[in-house]
Amino acid sequence: MKIQFLDAASNSSAGILVQPVNQGALPAGLEPLLAEAANRASFNGKAGQIVEGFAERDGRVRRIVLAGLGQPGETRAESAEKMGSALVAKYLTSGETGLAIDLTGVGLSRDEAAGLLLGARLRSWRFDAYRTKLADDKKPTLAQIDVIGAPEGLEAQWQIEQAVAQGVEFTRELVTEPANVIYPESFVERCRARYEGTGLVVRVLDENEMVQLGMGSLLGVAQGSARPARLLVIEWNGGAAGAKPLAFVGKGVTFDTGGISLKPPAGMEDMKWDMGGAGAVAGTMLALALRKAKANIVAVCGLVENMPDGKAQRPGDVVTSLSGQTIEVINTDAEGRLVLCDALTWVQREYAPTRIVDLATLTGAIIASLGFEYAGLFSNNDDLAAALSAAGEASGDKLWRFPMGSVYDKQLESPIADMKNIGTRFGGSITAAQFLKRFIENDTPWAHLDIAGTVWADKPGATWDKGATGFGVRLLDRFVRDTIEG
Repeated sequence: MKIQFLDAASNSSAGILVQPVNQGALPAGLEPLLAEAANRASFNGKAGQIVEGFAERDGRVRRIVLAGLGQPGETRAESAEKMGSALVAKYLTSGETGLAIDLTGVGLSRDEAAGLLLGARLRSWRFDAYRTKLADDKKPTLAQIDVIGAPEGLEAQWQIEQAVAQGVEFTRELVTEPANVIYPESFVERCRARYEGTGLVVRVLDENEMVQLGMGSLLGVAQGSARPARLLVIEWNGGAAGAKPLAFVGKGVTFDTGGISLKPPAGMEDMKWDMGGAGAVAGTMLALALRKAKANIVAVCGLVENMPDGKAQRPGDVVTSLSGQTIEVINTDAEGRLVLCDALTWVQREYAPTRIVDLATLTGAIIASLGFEYAGLFSNNDDLAAALSAAGEASGDKLWRFPMGSVYDKQLESPIADMKNIGTRFGGSITAAQFLKRFIENDTPWAHLDIAGTVWADKPGATWDKGATGFGVRLLDRFVRDTIEG
């Protein structure tokens, strides 16, 4: 989606002219036919409302769209984003190639207007790579938005938000691709190609290197697959030289059959997005690099495929993690934590990060608890948890904090090893977090985000169509802005 900034509506050749409307205040001097159309549609400027008609302006008949901005106030940025998204959802496949949004006199701030454009850009994303037969009325046609009367500083702010949009889009791409296209090796190569020229530094550990290090937990998950595991490391050094980095860690199970503890067939195709945590981390790093974030960040993605081959690990097997702790594998479908624990240990020993945030599509229990609206937040540090929660509210990638405590540890006791990899079905998201906490060293501030319910949507949302949402990128970007860049 191309976005350009113009001085006047008459300079735009777009077929649609959008007039944003504050709730409860139709523009003065509105043409009678447009005013009547608004009245007949009970249009009052509520966020996301749209009504259209035709009127003669600048000497020609134009298609005029009245778009609701909601009421001014604390939620104005969210309302503006909703308006931008609603416009694109309506006109993306309409046959129109462009629309012009006239912000003159609307009263939007720079950041609110940037949110409007971000909503439009994100809602325009489609993945049609494998469609060979698409009806003409289903093909996207809207390719450009002209912005008239932009608030001061909007163009510069849009360059920042556009970088975030590209990060979200990259995450959606990775999550949407099928598992025969995106697997550990190709995930790495897709990132290498996308990061070229951005300043990101990529490092990769192969299976031999991980064997030598002793990553028995991660490698145990991968041993049933013909696809070799990889540990992808991504560095962005935009902060003070020598300053310790913030670490992001992502679960990257590129397909999850459940292993020997095989999942039911119904819905198993969805398990291509069990690498949603790694996808979010990869997209975040692209966004941070494109906007030249003033921060030092290291990202680690544990990339494996979980398959039920004759060499696959069995329930009852014991593996030794990089930390030296032993794990009795009770259920091979509780594999994400086995991948994450070695990635967490490795990044602490290699980089000694100031804080760690991991993201994972870890448990079905989090969906039972929160549905598809919030991701679960677990942390050993109140300040970190509060900062992430605030970033979630500001970005729209919302989090809900869960309790943690030693009272849950009894479920993880093993008769033959240091721990089991799963507890009972009660409090499953919490015991998964308790498992990961055992691999956090020296009380490093750490947060675990269980995003199983938020990376994929079965119905359109505020800024996405059905499918991959890109959840996590805007959250982590906002967290970096608020806590490091200030």
